[in-house]
Amino acid sequence: MDVEAVRARVAGAAARSGRPPEAVRLVAVTKGHPIGRVREALAAGLVDVGENRVHEALAKQDEWPGAPVRWHLIGHLQRNKAKLAVGRFALIHSLDSVRLADALELEAARRDAVQDVLVEVNVAREPQKSGAMPEEAERIVAHAATLSHVRVSGLMTMAPLTEDMAVMRRTFAGLRELKERLTANGQRLSELSMGMSGDFEIAIEEGATMVRLGTVLFGERHS
Repeated sequence: MDVEAVRARVAGAAARSGRPPEAVRLVAVTKGHPIGRVREALAAGLVDVGENRVHEALAKQDEWPGAPVRWHLIGHLQRNKAKLAVGRFALIHSLDSVRLADALELEAARRDAVQDVLVEVNVAREPQKSGAMPEEAERIVAHAATLSHVRVSGLMTMAPLTEDMAVMRRTFAGLRELKERLTANGQRLSELSMGMSGDFEIAIEEGATMVRLGTVLFGERHS
């Protein structure tokens, strides 16, 4: 795991966006990898760990109780699993509906906790992808602002699976512009979670504050 090479690429992209490298957080995605990869990430100084599947993430958390990492849920979250996710993740990246926001609110209130989330936006409007359409994302952010136990700290997106860098850049720029518009309207949003192993440098150039990296750190996953 050549973390220093990845950090150098992050630093270069951050510099091109006029920001210091510490403005971008690396989330080490360990989906399909054993708990040992989480230990490797931590040893390399990566304290943010991302998982796509709730049950896989919870199994790893139970395998290493009290692990000094910040767990992120970056995959789609079904409403019926909200009760499993609340309180187990420092940040849920995949709030994509008002109904899910309400389910998280109900469970967080029951625990007397506040759950930090990002609203997932389908900027490219791909029918096969999860995430709210941009106009719906605005409604979700506004609704969440009325809740006491759910806190939206930013937005998340995935670029289309393509080698066309212009499409990638347009997608990431679209999320940044949405954040800027919402912020101008009074919403307190600081995070942009965008960019994965194949496109994270473009995402950083367009303003990402978090990149979700799996393959570039750990190689191909097992599942």
